[in-house]
Amino acid sequence: MNKDGVQLDPQRHMQPILGFAPSDVLEILAHHAGVARRDIVGLDVVTVDAQAPALFGADEEFLASARLDNLSSVHAEVEALITVARGARAETPDGPAPIAVMVANDHEEVGSATRSGAAGPFLEDVLVRVHSALGGDESSRRQVLASSMVLSADAGHAAHPNYPERHDPVTRPRLGEGPMLKINAQQRYATDAVGIAAFVAACERAGVPHQHFVSNNAMPCGSTIGPITATRLGMTTIDVGITLLSMHSAREMCATADPLLLQQACTSFLRG
Repeated sequence: MNKDGVQLDPQRHMQPILGFAPSDVLEILAHHAGVARRDIVGLDVVTVDAQAPALFGADEEFLASARLDNLSSVHAEVEALITVARGARAETPDGPAPIAVMVANDHEEVGSATRSGAAGPFLEDVLVRVHSALGGDESSRRQVLASSMVLSADAGHAAHPNYPERHDPVTRPRLGEGPMLKINAQQRYATDAVGIAAFVAACERAGVPHQHFVSNNAMPCGSTIGPITATRLGMTTIDVGITLLSMHSAREMCATADPLLLQQACTSFLRG
């Protein structure tokens, strides 16, 4: 029995094993890319879990998969954007219809401070160019940003039945009970009262249940791209996401109902 728990050293214990062959990594990459080894002058390589997702539970009410954080949010937002685009109108009784934009940033788990991360210029550059193409200037663009909203979708922790002491004793987000609003007084999440009202209204229009997440005060929580985006652009930002168990493991777990509920909530939010 290991009474002290497993202590993994990232350098010693997490080296990928490719096989018995004496080939070096470049030879393996060249073979799979269909090029000569000498033609590789630079590379970006990561190892990922390639096992297919699976349903489990008495009624297959659970989903186990790699990278639910945060592909669950990307899928929900893409499907929501497609649905909204199919029914979009160029004009409304109040003037031009709002423009729905979806961005999936790189590098959220390593801090987002990269060229293609949320702290980089990509989203702002796109919005500047779109607004300019529509005939706006800098002053009108700032007004539009101030009146716009960002839905920052990123998975969050469900209350774990084996570790109840690690969660807030009152707020207990659960699997299968809809997307959660993530709230933090230290602004690790960007959600405020205005954003809560907007997202709750979207959930009610869609008939989607929702819940809240706040961390245990003695255990600092992680953060998302929400505060970064809000700081860069000055938009009202709401942090939401589905609930997970075993987040950041090679095999994460959610309720099978929750990705669809998040998609429906996102669709209602983009329409609103």
